[in-house]
Amino acid sequence: MKTIKNIIGGLLAFWALLSFIITFLIIYIPSMLCWLIPNPLGQKIFIGIARVWMSVWLFITFCSFRIKGRRNFNKGETYVVTCNHNSLLDVPLSSPFIPGGNKTIAKASFAKIPLFGFYYMKGSILVDRKDEHSRRQSFEKMKAVLKNGMHMCIYPEGTRNRTTEPLKKFYDGAFKLAVDAGHAIIPAVILNTKKVLPPHKSFWFWPGRIEIHFLPPVASQNETTDSLKEKIFEIMKNYYVQNSR
Repeated sequence: MKTIKNIIGGLLAFWALLSFIITFLIIYIPSMLCWLIPNPLGQKIFIGIARVWMSVWLFITFCSFRIKGRRNFNKGETYVVTCNHNSLLDVPLSSPFIPGGNKTIAKASFAKIPLFGFYYMKGSILVDRKDEHSRRQSFEKMKAVLKNGMHMCIYPEGTRNRTTEPLKKFYDGAFKLAVDAGHAIIPAVILNTKKVLPPHKSFWFWPGRIEIHFLPPVASQNETTDSLKEKIFEIMKNYYVQNSR
């Protein structure tokens, strides 16, 4: 029975990858035209196209999807959105479904991928974590994103959580950004992507119900980087434990 499930999981992974590539090629040119439109409007349209893409892809890969808490984004407000990170699915799913224009922080090395790199650059602030100058530049670019009326989507765990704990230890970046720029944080908890695309399996996909829950905003005023980090960690950890299945 386990062997049969592994075979089916491999076939579903092939279909998920193939359909991802095909649908990406369909939306590629419309997405790249967004480079010609000044932000924040250009980024808002770019995110809208990505949202349609991911909605279609989830449907044809037999995954259901639920978003909760969009009303926590107050109109006219710009937020730092912190997401947990369990799977390769988290990045392509979280940013498109954040209400309004937004960018995410991403590895600079991914921009070297042919064709995909230009798309990646449009949706991200690129950083080389090994380069101090790159880290400083990316921090200023993230502040500029917020100032330009767009949200910043950050994964404070840094890399995928391959542990048995609900969350890995958080890095400081998202919280220093929120404190320095004076913007509130919206914690976002992504559920079940680890079951659909497990980090410990090399080529396996199993359709399921994926959810993103946007929690109420947490103000950064009168907080330090450390105190805000600890507060958000506890909020996200407790919510994940109470709602994961």
